[in-house]
This record gives sequence, C-alpha cells and structure tokens, in this order.
Amino acid sequence: MTDIARSASAASQSVFDSDWMIRVRRGSEALAIPIAALLVSALLFSIFLLALGKSPAQFYQLIWLGGFGTGFSWSNTLLRAAPVMLTALAVAIPARLGLTMIGGEGALVLGGFTAAAIAIPMIGGGAPIVMHVLMFAGALAVGAAWVGIAGALRQFRGVNETISTLLLSYIAIAIMNFFVEGALRDPADPNKPSTKALESVEMIGKLPGIDVHWGLVFAIVACVAVYVLMFRTTFGFACKIAGGNARAALAQGLPVGRLVIVATLIAGACAGMAGYFEIAAVHGKANASLASGYGFTGILVAFLARQHPLAIMPVAILFGGIAAAGGIIQRRMGLPDATVLLLQGLTFVVLLASETFYGRLTLFNPKARTDRT
Repeated sequence: MTDIARSASAASQSVFDSDWMIRVRRGSEALAIPIAALLVSALLFSIFLLALGKSPAQFYQLIWLGGFGTGFSWSNTLLRAAPVMLTALAVAIPARLGLTMIGGEGALVLGGFTAAAIAIPMIGGGAPIVMHVLMFAGALAVGAAWVGIAGALRQFRGVNETISTLLLSYIAIAIMNFFVEGALRDPADPNKPSTKALESVEMIGKLPGIDVHWGLVFAIVACVAVYVLMFRTTFGFACKIAGGNARAALAQGLPVGRLVIVATLIAGACAGMAGYFEIAAVHGKANASLASGYGFTGILVAFLARQHPLAIMPVAILFGGIAAAGGIIQRRMGLPDATVLLLQGLTFVVLLASETFYGRLTLFNPKARTDRT
C-alpha cells in the first residue's frame, strides 16, 4: 500500500470515528435530559418537604423501601407498572405520527367496564376460558374504538386530539358510572356500586413465584411488539414520515389518514387491554376504583421515555414503585397518600420545561465534520 493510500485510509477512519462519537453524544441527549429532569424534580420536591418540616432523606428512603426494598414491595410495584406500560403505549404510538393523545384513562375504564359487562351472564357458568376470551376481545375492541374516535375526528374534522381524548376520558368514566350505579349494579353489594363480581376461581392467576398477574407479561410483550412495529417495519417508517411532515407524506403517496386511524386503534387496544387485566386479575368487577389514574400516569411515563416502547418498561416500573410507596409514606411521615401524585405532577411540569433544551446543548450536539478529504 502506498503512502497516499495509507494516509487516505487513516483520514477516512478518523472521520468515521469522529462521526460515530458525534452520534453517540447526540443519542445520549435523550437519556441525559430526562434524568436531569428527574433530579431537578426531586430537588424541588425536597424544598417542598423542608417547607413542611419533613425530611427529604426519609421520604426518598421510604420510596425505595415501599417500592423496591422487599419482595412484597416489588410485587406491588410490578402490579402497578403493568397497566401503566399499556397506557403509556397508548400515548407513544400516536406520538410517532405527531399526535398528542392523552385518552388512555378513558379507554382503560371503558375497556375494563366492557369486560366486566360481558362476564356478567357467564359468571359461574363453568366456562372461564370462553368468558375470558370474550372479555379480552371486547375490552380491546372498545378501547380501540374509543381512541379511534379521536383519531377520526382529528383526521376528518380537524378536531384537536389532545382536547378530544381528554374529554372522551371523562365521558368514558361517566358511562361506566351510569351503568354501574344503574342497570348493571349488583344488588348483592349494597356498600359500593359495582357490577357482579367474578368468582375467585374465575380470576386470572398469578405468575409463578411472584404475586403479580399475567398482565405484566402481556404488557412487556406489547412493548416489544410495538417497538418492532414502529421501528422495524415499513408501517412504522411511514408513521415517522407522516409525523414529521404530513404534507410531504401525502405528496409521496402515503395514506396518512389510514395511518392515523390504524395507529389510534392500536393505541386504544393497548389501553383497553390494561382495563381487561384490571377487571380479570385485580378488581374482579367494575366500579369507581377502575378509574385509578393509570392512564394519566402513562402520559408522564411516555413523555419521560421519549415515546420509546422499550424505554417505557423501566420508567413504568420506576413510577409503579413511587405509587406503591404511597401507603408507607402516609403511615411513617403523616403525609397524605396523594403526596406521590404531587411528586408525579411536579415531575411532569419539569419534564415539559426540559423539552426546550433538546438540540440546544453543545455538549450533545457538536458540529459534524464536513471535511471528507
């Protein structure tokens, strides 16, 4: 090899290494900024606790103990993380198309209520497999249709999807309450309006070795499946193009309307699945407890995970642990159980503020080399 060839090869390798480091530094931005947002949120909440005369160190120690310190804590954490994963997917999938949909709570509630309603005539009938298949299919179908309504309104009538999904969530809760307190109320339960409860033998069992239902497995599989769909298929690539510039996508012949409808249907199905498992594995019946806020927590999880399906899993577990620690914080520190909700809300505000830093920090966005000689 001549000296010129060696020099050209060395220069080419140098450029490759430099560009590779630039890509790594830019990619690390998506990890560093959310972590910084979490730390800032923790700092601000510590100031709030100090103003109340409480110890921040004790507070975060109890979060660790209540969420991750014992096997029982992990069970509670994973029990809460499973529906949050699915409702976070209900936000992340439309986000690929540039849509901000926050209707996971409504699809979860209506999907769970549908599952409970389908089960009523079959309870005690001796065919739990058939019952659960119908419950599962009904929950997914109703959840998909509910979020799909918002997608259709956005595509064909220009209705803002954020507003429509938020309003649809409250409508879904109202529909459930109307039937639970009326035609479908179980007269055998005089204390709290509920539908007829599943028998204990008809409930979905736990995973071997841990006190967590099979919904966790379905949630993890759903996260992986959505990742493959949105990041490794032509459908996902088309959604990305449409989300970046809908007019350019239309000019290239992409069916933007169809992409929006399909994506919202899949998103709603994920939230509906969460509702099914809340009925079939946790509550056993539909009542006001079904609207527990998992859909709204999923919004925060999706944003913190930067809408990435695989990143949603660890973030959902983190917030599942925070929620699981609410009880022990109330007992040990005398703070309301809703204190963890305040922490989540503060985190969401800081996270939204941190969005302004993406692409503006030279540490993560150095100028790429243009010299190719």
